[in-house]
Amino acid sequence: MAASTALISSTPRVFSSSSSTKSSFSKPQSRTLTFSKSFSGLRLPSASRSLSLSRSAKTFAVKASAGELPLVGNVAPDFEAEAVFDQEFINVKLSDYIGKKYVILFFYPLDFTFVCPTEITAFSDRHAEFEAINTEILGVSIDSVFSHLAWVQTDRKSGGLGDLKYPLVSDVTKSISKSYGVLIPDQGVALRGLFIIDKEGVIQHSTINNLAIGRSVDETKRTLQALQFVQDNPDEVCPAGWKPGEKSMKPDPKLSKEYFSAI
Repeated sequence: MAASTALISSTPRVFSSSSSTKSSFSKPQSRTLTFSKSFSGLRLPSASRSLSLSRSAKTFAVKASAGELPLVGNVAPDFEAEAVFDQEFINVKLSDYIGKKYVILFFYPLDFTFVCPTEITAFSDRHAEFEAINTEILGVSIDSVFSHLAWVQTDRKSGGLGDLKYPLVSDVTKSISKSYGVLIPDQGVALRGLFIIDKEGVIQHSTINNLAIGRSVDETKRTLQALQFVQDNPDEVCPAGWKPGEKSMKPDPKLSKEYFSAI
């Protein structure tokens, strides 16, 4: 049996939900989750998601299991949850952004871990760039808002986050992670899923990394800008690595030759 890797996260406070404004707390405690091979990128595919391939002389199709729709191209699952922003508890509802902003929604496994703060702070440090192109960023994990707050109040040099420019959403019920297909059921944490949602509430892009692999802010922004370009120019498509100001392409057998002849 392969060796397991222990991932330790300190949860300063534990709370129980109540209809009143008071919350009950327990003493600070440490939390240990054991990750098997999946932590190093060796997770086996879930048995509940089977894919079948069919190929003939003219077609190559990938068919998902009955009843499953791909997230990309469909309306993003809505959610409403508590979050931490500006060191306060707020309520975040995804559908509030429809008609107003694009949304970068990204999931990470746990607070007080290792790769996670590098991603979270990287997006925060460049939040103004996304704000300039009418985009909000939302981070999500299965931790409580109390854990989020404690992490925000921890200095970066000590593995904390410091103040962030966007909300961290609490998915303690794990319902959000599950609805976006990133929850690892037997470990209770989310994979590093990232979704770009347009102003109509439709998911236009998704990437999912295993737990040990961080994501790129540069590539997220580039993909977002390509999406915004093709939505503003519906008769154009963006070739590989396209960046604003570069030549786009006509999705037509004849007209596309203009692009290919210029490269």
